[in-house]
Amino acid sequence: MNQTQELRAETAEKRSTPKISLEHVTRRFGGFTAVDDVSLEIEEGDFLVLLGPSGCGKSTLLRMIAGLQPLTSGVIRIDGEEAQDLEPGDRDLAFVFQSYALYPHMTVRRNMSFPLVMQKLAWWQHIPIIHFFARRAVEKSPEVVERIEHIAQILGLEKLLDRHPATLSGGQRQRVALGRAMVREPLAFLMDEPLSNLDAKLRAQTRSELIEFHKLLKTTIIYVTHDQVEAMTMGGKIGVMLDGRLQQFGTPREVYENPANTFVAQFIGTPAMKLITARTNDAGLWEFADVAVEPPAALAEVARAATEADGGFQLGIRSEWVSIGSPESASIAAEVVSVEDWGSEQLVQVRLSGGEQRSTVLGETSADEHVLDVRASSRQRYRIGERVGVLLDLDSACIFDLERGEALARKGVD
Repeated sequence: MNQTQELRAETAEKRSTPKISLEHVTRRFGGFTAVDDVSLEIEEGDFLVLLGPSGCGKSTLLRMIAGLQPLTSGVIRIDGEEAQDLEPGDRDLAFVFQSYALYPHMTVRRNMSFPLVMQKLAWWQHIPIIHFFARRAVEKSPEVVERIEHIAQILGLEKLLDRHPATLSGGQRQRVALGRAMVREPLAFLMDEPLSNLDAKLRAQTRSELIEFHKLLKTTIIYVTHDQVEAMTMGGKIGVMLDGRLQQFGTPREVYENPANTFVAQFIGTPAMKLITARTNDAGLWEFADVAVEPPAALAEVARAATEADGGFQLGIRSEWVSIGSPESASIAAEVVSVEDWGSEQLVQVRLSGGEQRSTVLGETSADEHVLDVRASSRQRYRIGERVGVLLDLDSACIFDLERGEALARKGVD
């Protein structure tokens, strides 16, 4: 076992991967509430993604965990100990910024070793003349050299150690920023939209590298993004935020298939979940767009109660829960109104029989709720205006309160 491995084993004996918990955490700026009463737990080794639109409070929440923003109220616990009053340097958390925050005058090697140097130098060794020699001694120590080279090998930076940040690509700079955080072996990594400055191809590549990095080190990561693809592919758990409040917390599959409200339903997924206003009629059938269908037994009673209380409910349908057949074989008549060829598949939009066409008004929501998105094989070609039949997988459907938008029935997700 080499020196780095021995150090890691010794560290693992002293402490376990942390568990971070937030209890009623709130942050106000004057009369504006950026984070509103957020409570959640990040288990040991979790890859938690905080997801939401711009201005939802996710970055503010991350900065409060790091100690870069004070709390207005609430408690943050790290490894079971209250940490909201600790200085950032005393929390043993590594922060990876969106802008990389590399030192341009330092090589990759010196950028990565900088946290170790700062840890090992005493206060008097920061005196300018003494600092130069003390820093060099730490940088050239076998322990630091071995650790830097080990992390560089993990991240594929071995050949870049003597280059400066200006000569690196965006993806390489991001890996250097990640490496600088890794060398400290912190309790957890906090990442604030670290891939947003990369192009689409490089973002996908770096996303895969981060997933492998998490599998390798089995460490705790809290990752902020507004990109649902990043959230769904990287996160072991997702926290969806809106207007400073945590809307839902769960696994990607739970959040996708079993959204807590209509905001989550339409924010997660491409295309977004379609919401249709429906009601249960006297015969126990669901009515919408001049269509009457037999409801699934698991949702029938809840839908009936919602109809009696509010006059109806919102029926949530995802594109993969809809299929297209011939007008004769399917129970619901529809018309093709749009076709997008994605190569391996098509996104076909169909308007249900009885749905009224709506004009588009700039700046207003004008989508026809009776137009459904359907993922279809590219082998079958559809023409705009073509009459087709539609089959709905209502066993997978979601139903929401008509006024508040909250889920009325929660399905079990394996």
